[in-house]
Amino acid sequence: MFPYDPTLLAAVRTIPESIDDVLRTMGIIADTCIDGDGLKWFNELYFQVTQAVQSRIASGGFSDPQWLAALDVQFARLYFGALGSALSGQSAPECWQVLFSSRNQAPIARIQFAFVGVNAHINHDLAQAIVANCSATATVPQHGSAQYNDYTVLNSTLDSLIETAKRELHVRLLGEVLPPASRLEDTFAAWSVSAARESAWNNAELLWHLQPTPLLASTTFMGTLDGLTTVAGKALLVPVPELPLN
Repeated sequence: MFPYDPTLLAAVRTIPESIDDVLRTMGIIADTCIDGDGLKWFNELYFQVTQAVQSRIASGGFSDPQWLAALDVQFARLYFGALGSALSGQSAPECWQVLFSSRNQAPIARIQFAFVGVNAHINHDLAQAIVANCSATATVPQHGSAQYNDYTVLNSTLDSLIETAKRELHVRLLGEVLPPASRLEDTFAAWSVSAARESAWNNAELLWHLQPTPLLASTTFMGTLDGLTTVAGKALLVPVPELPLN
């Protein structure tokens, strides 16, 4: 879709092993994408979120900071993997394709691109990342655990970044001002990162118990989750209409 897509593909093919690795790849995407690429605006928000998570972990106050850092890496791998699949012509989750196939649609607002990526990443990917991280660290996704409590501590930081993004990205893809009142305000006002992350944790607990039946976990459960997340993503990307000419 863009002439620099091979550069993006090369970047995401490097599997991150640390948060610094994640930020390095996101930095390449940020430096490569032009303003007229919707991917830029999701990546920009995610880059800021990852920096904030790294800072919160470094400042202390968590029971299991290593687990939280490892979750950040597992989570980012799913974004890079979906982008890599799409750029190489392979199958990516439909909820991600909603973003990837619309990257050059100028009538869409930057905040819409950011939110459709957040929708795919939290509502579809996060449960998988939690399960993968628990499997790798010999822990269990369970409410009330030290890992769950650390996970929820981040909600206030993430909510703050989302609120900032709503203000700063409230323009069309190429920077044109949006109408003074649009349905976006109502749509995004009802969206909560904390609620989405809580739902993702609940889904992770379900997915964890489905692991002994891989077909049920990967095909039925994740397929349904992908379908629901795709519907939400498509709704988020409906362009804001132009103001009528008088």
